[in-house]
Amino acid sequence: MSQFSFEYPLLLLLLLLFIACSKWCKERSRAIFFPHVNTLISKDTGKSSVLTWLKWVGIVSAIVALASPILTKNYVNSKKEGRDIVLVIDSSDSMRQMGFDPKDPYKNKFDVVKEVVGDFIKKRKNDRIAMVTFADVAFIASPLTFEKEFLSNITEMQQLGMAGKRTAINDALVQAYNLLSKSKAKSKIVILLTDGRDNVSKIPLPDVKHMIEKRDIKLYTIGIGGARDYDGKYLRELAKAGKGQAYAARSAAMLSNIYDEINKLEVTVLDDKKIVAHTYLYIYPLFLAIFSLLLFIYYRNSKGV
Repeated sequence: MSQFSFEYPLLLLLLLLFIACSKWCKERSRAIFFPHVNTLISKDTGKSSVLTWLKWVGIVSAIVALASPILTKNYVNSKKEGRDIVLVIDSSDSMRQMGFDPKDPYKNKFDVVKEVVGDFIKKRKNDRIAMVTFADVAFIASPLTFEKEFLSNITEMQQLGMAGKRTAINDALVQAYNLLSKSKAKSKIVILLTDGRDNVSKIPLPDVKHMIEKRDIKLYTIGIGGARDYDGKYLRELAKAGKGQAYAARSAAMLSNIYDEINKLEVTVLDDKKIVAHTYLYIYPLFLAIFSLLLFIYYRNSKGV
């Protein structure tokens, strides 16, 4: 928002001095170098009204210029340090299991996951997000994008059976890390969600762990369902290698809380800097003052006043 003010507002009091002099100061002698300066403070009796206007426009404009009018504009420059996040979602056959959400026991795990993930995506306003879906094979459902509406639509379109029935967690992680290989973001994150045990990956666990440890990418793992549904030790090893955390969710509410916690842990950095811009306007009243006083002198000499 712009604000108008004067840099030296006290100089405006000079107007009172000129007004007082116009009434009470008497003309004593003519100036040697500027023979008309005495008319700026003397009474205007018997003089042209045009001269009076020119004189006072010049005086007021000159004093306003001295007071230095400025236009101040404040605005905030936000530097946003967003993150690159890859969501790795299990779509194997075990995700058909119902009862994960007590409020809707007929809803399967995969539908619950899509709702929770969709909510997480909407909260990450300044980040790029990608999605990898896996079962027998792992495929990139969406590349890294800022388009949250597009990504939400992609999430809703995911179906069980699209990638097979079994579980290839290691292969999915390789896909996720490859997605982030060319990322220039300062913070890169992978969030793995599964309810099963790896039983079909082509890439062995030691190779995957080595890749995770080598890369500067934080890994969160989430196991959903009962303790026997997934390999908790395996997920904890992966999270430790990725300098992240391992979570367990036995219900839809717990899963939602886990994504909320990750959302709080990975807060996007906002560096807000307040910038004040000053526009100096003294040149305009100064120009008007000079122009008015020049006209005053010309008009006075031409009329012989």
